[in-house]
Amino acid sequence: MCETCGCGTANEHHHHEHGDGHHYHHDHEHRHTKTVTLEQKVLAQNDALADQNRSWLAERGVVAINLISAPGSGKTFLLEKTLEALDGTIKCAVITGDQQTDRDAQRLQGKGAKIHQIETISSCHLDAHQVSHAMEAVVDEGTRLLFIENVGNMVCPTAFDLGESFKVALLSTPEGEDKPIKYPVLFATAKAIVLTKMDLADALDWDLAACRKYIQHVQPGANVIELSAKSGNGMEAWLNYLQRLVQ
Repeated sequence: MCETCGCGTANEHHHHEHGDGHHYHHDHEHRHTKTVTLEQKVLAQNDALADQNRSWLAERGVVAINLISAPGSGKTFLLEKTLEALDGTIKCAVITGDQQTDRDAQRLQGKGAKIHQIETISSCHLDAHQVSHAMEAVVDEGTRLLFIENVGNMVCPTAFDLGESFKVALLSTPEGEDKPIKYPVLFATAKAIVLTKMDLADALDWDLAACRKYIQHVQPGANVIELSAKSGNGMEAWLNYLQRLVQ
């Protein structure tokens, strides 16, 4: 459960067996109402900070990309290869979020970009307040691209505006083809959808046509990029896409 957004509590029900042999079901509607009100307040406060972040970045000409996916989709590895390819051409910065450890930040060091790690501890997503401090630490004069690697989760990060220019959703082949219809909000709101680990598609008998059909169902005309950061296939399309963003 996330202590910030309260996921997992809003629809919580308790079932009790009492000694009289009857089954009682309590919805705790009052607590549910208080929880929803608190969540709305948290989101409103976050949105206000996100707008400030967006203005701050726009004043400096920085395009910020919020990378969202399930854990293990290959966000960090894609960033490694992306930073290596863009080093010397586009000045980048990275904010990376995990509940604990700075392992991702360590992997990204020495790739030509300033890196800041946020440990969210119990939270399943980054928020605008955390990002506001981090971006001031990594965005220098001349920075054009800010990558925000969110905590691995397809639900909660979608609800929290960080002040990014837009979201990019990642889906890896080992996750199956139907994530877009299982988590439609993310895939409907992402400006680009990156299909990763395409080098494993044949071995997994992964159905590209089915996946594309599910994506089109939630976002007709979606911008879909297929790639393998390991083999390099498709990376040119991804890099060209990023270069067009800062032109």
